[in-house]
Amino acid sequence: MIYTLVLRVSSSSVFLLERRRLYIFLGKANSMMISHEPFILILSSPSGAGKSTLSRALLKNDVNIEMSISYTTRAKRSSEIDGKDYNFVTKEEFEKLIEADEFLEYATVYGNLYGTPKTKVNDILKSGKDVLFDIDWQGTIQLKSMIPESIVSVFILPPSMKELEKRLRSRASESEEIIQKRLSKSLVEISHWGAYDHVIVNNHIEESLGFIEAIISVERLNRANLWKIADELMNHEIK
Repeated sequence: MIYTLVLRVSSSSVFLLERRRLYIFLGKANSMMISHEPFILILSSPSGAGKSTLSRALLKNDVNIEMSISYTTRAKRSSEIDGKDYNFVTKEEFEKLIEADEFLEYATVYGNLYGTPKTKVNDILKSGKDVLFDIDWQGTIQLKSMIPESIVSVFILPPSMKELEKRLRSRASESEEIIQKRLSKSLVEISHWGAYDHVIVNNHIEESLGFIEAIISVERLNRANLWKIADELMNHEIK
């Protein structure tokens, strides 16, 4: 597991110590884009920990990362748009997609099926962009077992169970039964935090967003072959 220590995050700079190397980024982390091997960034959390809010903010700030839109059999909420939030399909349609080997991973969550489309993800990676996944621990473990070198995983924790319950109730869109089910399931989800590369406690959205952007910047540096470029420059003969 890679442990990341963020020393400071502000609007003007990010200092990040990772793998015993110190990178200093002058300017916002999301403004630095260099050619690199694209990767899959997974954000997971129990329901109510702030994952969706962080995902939206990240996509707004960084044009070099694109969301993977999952397929699901659950009912569409009134505020959701088919093809933007999720691809909503019937159980029969989902099962046909499984038979056609169209998913990178799929899992059952709260009795509904969720799956990640293989072709779309490959198209995004081929374009040179990174891909953002909003999936649970089941999908994360599946993907890390299949393509570990392409995965960067982040688990987002709430500050406390009391705060998590407060956030769930503030939605005012779910029954007491569903809220209790989500709280119970959150303990199972949190128990898998150790399977992730990075763990963030989401006390404040802006602070947590800064941590995620710093992680992305370091991963892009690690995958940019900068050391190869430096070696070539050092070995260049001056005529």
